[in-house]
Amino acid sequence: MGLFGSKDNTEDLMYNAMSLMEKNQPKGAISLFNKILKQESKNTTALFNKGLALNQIKKYSDAITCFDILLEINPKDSQAWNNRGIAMAENGNIQAAAECYDKAIEVDPKNAASYFNKGVLLDKLQEREEALQVLDKAISIEPRKPNALFYKGIILGKMKKHEEALNCFNSVHKNNPSHMDAFFHKGIELAELDKHVKAIEIFDKILSKHKDNVNIIYAKSRSKAALGEYPQALELLKQSISKNPKMIRSWAKEEPVFTKLHSNDQFRKLVKM
Repeated sequence: MGLFGSKDNTEDLMYNAMSLMEKNQPKGAISLFNKILKQESKNTTALFNKGLALNQIKKYSDAITCFDILLEINPKDSQAWNNRGIAMAENGNIQAAAECYDKAIEVDPKNAASYFNKGVLLDKLQEREEALQVLDKAISIEPRKPNALFYKGIILGKMKKHEEALNCFNSVHKNNPSHMDAFFHKGIELAELDKHVKAIEIFDKILSKHKDNVNIIYAKSRSKAALGEYPQALELLKQSISKNPKMIRSWAKEEPVFTKLHSNDQFRKLVKM
């Protein structure tokens, strides 16, 4: 019974731990992974998934320890390098994170997740042209996954390349109709291109399902102001401020489209100018 009983027990623990991971219960999963690792200290599946779970609950240093043990066992574990990079980035160690992503790509040139994560990192460092190149690599490896194309659109928007950004969000939403973030950003880019009527159509469609979303209410307020429909713009601005006063007031004071309202008493009262 000894050996086989132990193996059966490990398999049961692993099954239960993975079930908890699927149910987004990382703390419970970690407890079970620890039991497995007490029996089998070099169980690579338990180590890897424990590292993922630790990343989920923001215990990044502990996650790095898990991935370090894994990489001692197998230095060519591309996903371990990738997830070690995520933990490093979250810990603020940007240089080490970049090195991890590069190592993951060196080990497996088709590791799309590492190209994506490196692209996000480069964007944070404001190295946006290089970020776009890296994201294009991720897109070419996994063209059906929306995350890299979506993030490419975000970066292009920051670079004021609004037509290109719009094309990205159009493609993501066309292939993933339930991707509401892409649909929302499609509206944002239309607004940036002064196509406010079309932008408002999108905002209204989203608001029909998510009527309390402060970002969408504020975006619609901006477009209404751009169209000169100031009473509606002010009413929407009032709604968005009621949901998040500090953030929306800060945005509205800096928003160029509201400049014409700076002498309006209602606007000044709303944003506390």
